[in-house]
Amino acid sequence: MDAVTASLNVAGLAFAYPDGHQALFGVDLTIGKGERVALLGPNGAGKTTLVLHLNGILTGGAGTVTVAGLPVDKRNMAEIRRKVGIVFQDPDDQLFMPTVREDVAFGPAAAGLKGPALEARVRTALTSVGMAEYADRPPHHLSFGQRRRVAVATVLAMEPEILVLDEPSSNLDPASRRELADILRALDVTVLMVTHDLPYAMELCPRAVILSEGTLVADGPTGDLLKDEELMRAHRLELPFGFDPVAAARGASPA
Repeated sequence: MDAVTASLNVAGLAFAYPDGHQALFGVDLTIGKGERVALLGPNGAGKTTLVLHLNGILTGGAGTVTVAGLPVDKRNMAEIRRKVGIVFQDPDDQLFMPTVREDVAFGPAAAGLKGPALEARVRTALTSVGMAEYADRPPHHLSFGQRRRVAVATVLAMEPEILVLDEPSSNLDPASRRELADILRALDVTVLMVTHDLPYAMELCPRAVILSEGTLVADGPTGDLLKDEELMRAHRLELPFGFDPVAAARGASPA
């Protein structure tokens, strides 16, 4: 794949925190435009450190990160932060305005959009997550699942190139989990999904990569990685009791 036309190209990324803890050791990862990729790995593997490099929250390590052909560096930072939208695990980290509409409008308005163009952007983002009828509600009056969908809308309103989702299925009831899966499957953006929910990764992401102790140790079709028992065991990844990735692959609808 051409690194220039890829949504994301990470080359030789290494990073140590000020206390000397080395979190990443020469990570190489390329994700094509429109791909949906799961980022798997045990706690402490370096997944969050990697994600925080994608929009320049963390910088200063070795190697390069390029988003839609733009190097992640100081001169491109404003543009990079529009192109990489991160949806955090707790929606309350992203929702702070009096109404859903104001939350979704906040980013585009700060970027200079106003009037009918801003209204249209907000409406499109809320419609894409099935929350248009809740525009005038206070976010804290919504269910957890609805708040997570609004958090996704706040990021989509910036029209990102890449949507990064941190544990998107955590704390969702089965119906909310299903609704979010349907929404994510329909989006026309590149998706990087950080998750411990391996069945969800398999359902939504045709490709997965495993990060372990700061190194990318596997990259391939999600089902192939999940049925490799030795690989899973070596990197502390466990399927839920009774979940059979072979049977799930047979029954899966096309991604």
